[in-house]
Amino acid sequence: MNEKQDLGVGSRVRHPAFGDGVIIKRYKAAYDVTFMIHGIKSVGKDYDKWEVLEAIEPEAVASFNEAEQSLIRILRTYNGIDETTALGDKWIDGQLILQPGEEGLANKEMPIDTFFHKIVMVRDRLRVMEQRINASNLTDEEKVNLQQYITRIYGSLTSFNALFKHKDDHFRGQKK
Repeated sequence: MNEKQDLGVGSRVRHPAFGDGVIIKRYKAAYDVTFMIHGIKSVGKDYDKWEVLEAIEPEAVASFNEAEQSLIRILRTYNGIDETTALGDKWIDGQLILQPGEEGLANKEMPIDTFFHKIVMVRDRLRVMEQRINASNLTDEEKVNLQQYITRIYGSLTSFNALFKHKDDHFRGQKK
């Protein structure tokens, strides 16, 4: 039995009831531990009845996915990622004209590249929302449900794909 210590992801432990395990995720007050026979269990950080077989410092190990998601979130937050999305050549210097159906009202005009920039920003914010959902503490079921809504939003935005120069930049909804 060890005194209470803060353990990092990858630390190996021996629990008196669950046997040998490895810490796979850290929370403020608990760890998720994968045990050979009993699967994933949450164990409070104040639990002192297990034997620490190999302690890894909390900051010493992070999964590649966690590191990647954190870096993307930081860069997007501070505008470190300046992703260039090209407007289709036929639309350059074009105008978007909204003509009301009611007589006597004026048309609304704006440069098409201004409108295009707003569409790209919607797409980028949806991507950030996806990343935040994936990195959240929601259950897998909750994450899937929210991802389905985002996929449907992308599907609703496919009408704007005609504005993009490259197909890789297109919105994609659910594949049928």
